[in-house]
Amino acid sequence: MTRVATQTRLEQALTRLLAGQPTATDGELTVSNFCREADVGRDSFYRSPPKFKNAVVAAQANREAQQPELFGLREEITALKRKHKQTASDHAAIVRELEETIRVYANQIQILALRNSELEDQARQLHRRLADADNDVIPLPDRC
Repeated sequence: MTRVATQTRLEQALTRLLAGQPTATDGELTVSNFCREADVGRDSFYRSPPKFKNAVVAAQANREAQQPELFGLREEITALKRKHKQTASDHAAIVRELEETIRVYANQIQILALRNSELEDQARQLHRRLADADNDVIPLPDRC
């Protein structure tokens, strides 16, 4: 690519970024974004004429002065992403804790069910012994 073609691509990239219509980046005015937008290497930017580099610096300063809310919004987005990540982490920890509680409860229910079955067997055996015995003990009626 000729030097003129490269400079043209850089200028077009600057125009797109200043217009807020980036095609390959997030729209932030940085050297990396200029080069990505223009699809050229960073060395092409640094070899460009001082007039162009001064225009880029001026555009960066102008954009910062005209759009301070943009930087505030970017900071807010970063803070919200961080908060979202922490919330997701907290949620995952709560889910793990609840799953462990469910496992403990399931084990306890299984133990209680087995013990209940044993007690029912013992009660049946006692009723049979009582029915077989020749004594004057009167059995209580079943509750069921």
